[in-house]
Amino acid sequence: MQTQEPIVYQGQFGEFSIDDHDRQGVILYRSGLAIAALSFAIAVGLAFSQNFAWITPLYFVFWTALGVSLFTIHIYLKPLHLALQAFWAIGGLASIGMLLLSSEPLALYVYQHPITIFGIGFTFAALTGIFVKEAFCFNRFETKFLTPIVPSLLLGHLSGILPLVWEQVLLGGWAVLFAIFAIRKLIQPIPPDIGDKSVFEYLKHKQA
Repeated sequence: MQTQEPIVYQGQFGEFSIDDHDRQGVILYRSGLAIAALSFAIAVGLAFSQNFAWITPLYFVFWTALGVSLFTIHIYLKPLHLALQAFWAIGGLASIGMLLLSSEPLALYVYQHPITIFGIGFTFAALTGIFVKEAFCFNRFETKFLTPIVPSLLLGHLSGILPLVWEQVLLGGWAVLFAIFAIRKLIQPIPPDIGDKSVFEYLKHKQA
């Protein structure tokens, strides 16, 4: 495999270069998003057809892929990055706990027991964090819609104020926009996802 020569950029706090390791990280980040979006879309289709059994393994594929993205995403604020990773871990542990407590498919159990959103909802809070980051950094129209859709659906179901038809509309919109987002990320140039590495170095030395 041929190694691409690093390109030198002028950052806010000095020069920096992008190497193969940086590019591989972005590829992993985007691959994780693509797998998460695909598994989520399939799961939503199964939910609409009342086929809940396969949603459980699809959720854990989604959760694992989301974890890959959260550990390879470039976020300047380290506390925020760590918080999103912690949300992801809490959501996963809560999901495993639900599997141990109930013999029902995970999606059906969560739907019938809205209080469980206080646990599994952390997974989707982590995903929403990615949407917020992408909306802020790249001004993507789909993430501007996804950012309010995800908490609106979860909190609406938790409180019981959303009619079923509106839950279906929001869930379907979430799946479609998430797929659009993942596809657009796959064709985006790599350097913007790496960001200004001089900022990372500056923050690293400032915190040391």
